Amino acid sequence: MKILLDTCIWGGAKKILENAGYDTLWVGDFIEDPGDEAIINLAHKENRVLVTLDKDFGELAVVKGTPHSGIIRIVNHCAIEQGAACVQILQKYQKELKQSALITVDKRRVRVRSGDS
Repeated sequence: MKILLDTCIWGGAKKILENAGYDTLWVGDFIEDPGDEAIINLAHKENRVLVTLDKDFGELAVVKGTPHSGIIRIVNHCAIEQGAACVQILQKYQKELKQSALITVDKRRVRVRSGDS
């Protein structure tokens, strides 16, 4: 599975995901941040799950109908926990993400909005 980490995700999460076997890009490695619409479009074009802290991507997907290849939004995790949280969600919800699910994960619960909603 391929992953695109938004700039707001801790850069160290990239190494954690790569060590877990995921093909991972981090927008923080880009020369400049291209903006939310370009990020979601790149993720979709390259069939990457987008991982972010930003609720704006969910709004782009749900309200505007912007196509995507799955979105994980991490809430209330400190930076050092983000990589491990991603790995757990990617492993547990692989099927749903392949169907363009929107997943919000905080420390107490996981909410999954299916890609056909």
